[in-house]
Amino acid sequence: MNSYKFFLIAAIFAVFGFIDTQAQVMKTSDLEKYAKERYGDKWLDAAKNLVTDLTLDRNESLTYQQVIEAPGKSKDQLYVALNYWATATFRDNQAITLNDKEAGCIIISSAIVDIARHMGTINKYSVSITPIIRLDIKDEKVRITYTVQNYDILTDISGGWLSLVDSDERTYGDSKRKKDDKTNANLYDEQWEIAKHYPFVEKDAQKRTCAKALVMTHAYSNAIIDKVEEAITNGIVGNEDDDW
Repeated sequence: MNSYKFFLIAAIFAVFGFIDTQAQVMKTSDLEKYAKERYGDKWLDAAKNLVTDLTLDRNESLTYQQVIEAPGKSKDQLYVALNYWATATFRDNQAITLNDKEAGCIIISSAIVDIARHMGTINKYSVSITPIIRLDIKDEKVRITYTVQNYDILTDISGGWLSLVDSDERTYGDSKRKKDDKTNANLYDEQWEIAKHYPFVEKDAQKRTCAKALVMTHAYSNAIIDKVEEAITNGIVGNEDDDW
């Protein structure tokens, strides 16, 4: 193999390695930091403050919608940029559930695991969400709709403050789920409807869990919208233009 071919292959691996490290909207730890910087680290207060500006849609889902202007960019240009962004960001092959260039519509549904965790007196909870992200594309503008209806909950019934802890280090899930359990991560013990929990319902036995879950879900919506706007404006790596 000559030096040119070796350099070319190395460059290709470097590019794909860069894309892989960037192929997520935000790590959960970074998202929590982002949420605390914006809304504070007192989850109950943050959720109560946020709910005054939030509305549930007619299906009692938490829905955000924003139109992003893209002056001078055609529908085809925007579709290519956002299709590239969606493919690079959501590595699950099943995440993109609709990709219709002619209609100008991309729909993404991808689980965000452990977006919030909380240890209660008796139980320990892990909250995951599966937002539906819809991108409607026209000449010079994109409408993004972000919807979440439920929290997906794994409950450790022996993981609270007053529970005994064994040497196997129980993980979030039912009391038989251990740290080396290979159970499908997409299986959940139950779903909690957002509309039926705090802060939309004041008296809630899972108030603290749902307060953090709401704030983190809201923060993730902001991160998604920011990333879509960035992809529209600058592309993924900043050099996707016609001058090459």
